[in-house]
Amino acid sequence: MRQFPAFFNLEGARIVVFGDGDEAARKLRLLVTSPAELVLIGGFTDASLAAEFAGRVIVVGRGETEAGLQGARLAIIAETDETLRASALAAVRARNIPVNVVDQPDSCDFTVPSILDRGEIVAAIASGGAAPVLAKAVRAKLEALLPARIGELAALARRLRPFVSEAIPDKSARRLFWERALTGPAAEAAYAGELAKAEALLKSEALGSARADGVVHIVGAGPGDPELLTLKALRVLQEADVVYFDRLVGPGILDLIRRDATRVPVGKSKGDHSVPQTEIHHRLIASAREGLRVVRLKGGDPFIFGRGGEELEAVRAAGIAVHVVPGISSALGCAASAGVPLTHRDHAQTLTFVTGHAKAGGVPDLDWAALARPAQTVVVFMGVDTAPAIAERLIAAGRSPRTPIAVVENGTRPEEVRVYGELSELPSLIIEEGITGPALLIIGEVAGIPLASVQISQFLPAETATSPRLAALAIEE
Repeated sequence: MRQFPAFFNLEGARIVVFGDGDEAARKLRLLVTSPAELVLIGGFTDASLAAEFAGRVIVVGRGETEAGLQGARLAIIAETDETLRASALAAVRARNIPVNVVDQPDSCDFTVPSILDRGEIVAAIASGGAAPVLAKAVRAKLEALLPARIGELAALARRLRPFVSEAIPDKSARRLFWERALTGPAAEAAYAGELAKAEALLKSEALGSARADGVVHIVGAGPGDPELLTLKALRVLQEADVVYFDRLVGPGILDLIRRDATRVPVGKSKGDHSVPQTEIHHRLIASAREGLRVVRLKGGDPFIFGRGGEELEAVRAAGIAVHVVPGISSALGCAASAGVPLTHRDHAQTLTFVTGHAKAGGVPDLDWAALARPAQTVVVFMGVDTAPAIAERLIAAGRSPRTPIAVVENGTRPEEVRVYGELSELPSLIIEEGITGPALLIIGEVAGIPLASVQISQFLPAETATSPRLAALAIEE
């Protein structure tokens, strides 16, 4: 470690910046929200910069350097003129003030890191001046991971520290309280902007009058590609104590779960409902009542043919705090991966999602006449087994047998398979290509768009398995 990271307390501090241009302005913008007194030695020649900092920064001339440096805790030299830079550095060194000289790492006592500022929560990423752009890229990734209101939660914790110290005198017990409280229901309330509720929950738990219930998150894992997981889903996975996950959730996403969390498979497959839905409800509620942070991890989006609504109702009825984290639906992910726009001004002005599997098994009772109307896309979830009946009923209701279709199996994953053809061929294509699922059926003119180009290579990534039929049909076009 070439540099030791440290945070200076800026309450009552004076920070001096030397310069008169854009670089000095950039440094002042980093500091202007702090409680420090800011002094600019030099003064802006640009009227817009002078107006930006008017009343927020004390400006003194270079002839008043000694007065400007009086009591300074830090100094930053952003002078572009070499003579002015050398003079400023000499003045700062004479007073033993820690200094940063812009673009002069050998002259610096400290470097200015890339700063992530969430109020009470501050993170700094530094490269020792070697690669500032890389440090900014790391900061951007961290900014995406941290909740926007995490600083408000930290400020609330600061305000309640005396209250909690009095309520929980034992230091070890107090530490455990904070570990649990700042990742539980109170934290979720704060992140949602409900600070009064968050404060009440923290106080109640500290006094021991609240039940030790945890919280349940019903989380959509997306279609399969871990990079399509939402940032909020990633956060709750890394905070979870126990994760109940479906069969459709791939190993790449399971790898993102906190290492010491308990992982419980509760997924269903064709003909195998080893964990009934009511038992899943019971487990979610029981784990939450143990005070655990519970995640119910489901493929796609939990509210689109995912029984997320049933689980939400059950957990809420038990009086447990529950939150839903949406995921990218497999319909959206698979269609995008296959290059099939679900809507298109020329081909589809209506989009309908349907299930291919009835609650009691077999073919669902759908409005086939409505689904057979032209200029619409029909996306069928869980339709592999019932594909023959679906094709037959759509054609009988008036949909053209030549309507383009696409079948996407394991969409967005490395083992993805895409099959293209016509509605009348749907059952035979599934058999010929060995499609067993999980797969999505896309029915409508938009499914023919990938076939319209002779340049089939743009639709055939090297890592994706695709039906030979696509090549044949593209050549026919």
